[in-house]
Amino acid sequence: MGASRARMVPVVIAVVSLGCSAKLITRFGPRAVLLAGMASTTVALALLGRLPVDASYAVDVLPSVLLLGVGAGLALPALIGLAMSGATPADSGLASGLANTTQQIGGALGVAILAALAANRTDALRGGGKPSAEAATGGYHVSFVVAAGLELLGTLLAAVVLRSGGKKGRGPGRPPR
Repeated sequence: MGASRARMVPVVIAVVSLGCSAKLITRFGPRAVLLAGMASTTVALALLGRLPVDASYAVDVLPSVLLLGVGAGLALPALIGLAMSGATPADSGLASGLANTTQQIGGALGVAILAALAANRTDALRGGGKPSAEAATGGYHVSFVVAAGLELLGTLLAAVVLRSGGKKGRGPGRPPR
């Protein structure tokens, strides 16, 4: 993948996070925006889980990359807002540090586990006589499908655990009107 293609997800995250997530959170509330972002990410990961060996970037990869960027760009600001909304000024540094540390450790563990699943599946397929490209693609399929399943589980848990937050237009940390 070229360098410009590799930067697509962070660029989309930045555009969505900085360009529209705050407006959407203000209008619909952090819960709704978080759930929409997580749903977008779930779909993106599921699409990546079906990539063919001879995938075309424009047809097979780009839609998923854009959905991942939109999903993260919506979910991350909403999640941080929700994590910080109950913190007192005295505890805000601790709450912020805990939220960011959890995000970093969770991401690192997730990538490590998914990479191990992909490698294990790839090795099993190679041992069964599959060509290298087909085996590697099969390994990635497993990791993306597992990631999509975990994201779906997280989305469902967030939908159940997070309360709706009351009126539209109420963002994190804002008192009711």
